[in-house]
Formats: sequence, structure tokens, C-alpha cells
Amino acid sequence: MSSSGARTVSDSEVTLTQMMEVTDANIAGNVHGGVIMRLVDTAAALAAIKHSGGVALTVGIDEMSFLEPVHIGEVVVLKACVNDVGRTSMECGVRVDAQDPLTGAVRHVNSAYMVFVAVDAAGRPRPVRPLLAETDTQRRRQQEAKLRRERRIAHKEAIDAARAAKEAPERF
Repeated sequence: MSSSGARTVSDSEVTLTQMMEVTDANIAGNVHGGVIMRLVDTAAALAAIKHSGGVALTVGIDEMSFLEPVHIGEVVVLKACVNDVGRTSMECGVRVDAQDPLTGAVRHVNSAYMVFVAVDAAGRPRPVRPLLAETDTQRRRQQEAKLRRERRIAHKEAIDAARAAKEAPERF
């Protein structure tokens, strides 16, 4: 942790590893997307908890891209970290790779961006420490996270405005 009270991106890094088994299969014989989603949420939550130093809850999935199927018997490796923070919220990025344990071949199979809010013992949002991006890659991810946050805010405002316009009484 830096002396300014900010936490570095590396302070929040998490790696989860799990072998995919028959019970993880969908009707097509691949690993069910929901299994991957659960693991992504777990990895991102751990990164958010590490950054915030307490309970952090999932607010939303900003993006999740399934790039290739994951097969039974492959080892899934999830790497997560906090990309950017707001006052009480954190965006976590997760990269998912699938590795063949026999050949060692690795494929990038999923990427996701999740949003979490830190909460206190009563479940109310609480402030989080600033994030210190130390590398060019971390700074790029932080800037991209800011763009996604701007898009989320604009999207919410557009929906709120559309709903307000529809609910407004007609005037003659």
C-alpha cells in the first residue's frame, strides 16, 4: 500500500484456479457459461474485498465476453484486479484462461468487467481508498474503466429521462 493511503492495483490482484469437471457441463458438453460467470464473480469479488478492506457486493456486470468454449478436464485460471474506483464503487477486470493440463496449451476464453460497491456492517455504501495505477497497462485499464463508468451513467440517465417522459401527464 502506498503512503498516501491509496492502494495499488497489485494490492487487489487475485488468481483462482479450478479444474472443470463433468458436473460443470452444459447440454453441448462444454462448461456451462453460468459456471464461468460464477467463478468470474467470485474472483472479482475477492479483488474488490482486498481493495476495500471489507465486504463488497456485486452491483453489475459491465461486460462479459465468452471468446471460446471451455472443455471438461481443462483447468480454468482467473486473474482479477481492481481497474478503477469511484467514491464507494470499484470496477474489477477478470481474464479467464483455459489450460490443457496434459499439453500445457493455454487459451484466453473470457474477459469480464464487474462493478462492486463497498458496504458497511449495516449494508450501506462506504467510501473506498483511491487506486494507484503504477504501470502503463494499469493506467490504460483505469482510463478504459472511466469510459465504461461514463457510459453506465449516461445509459442510466437516458433510461430515467425516457421513463419520466412516459410517466408525465399529457398537457393540452
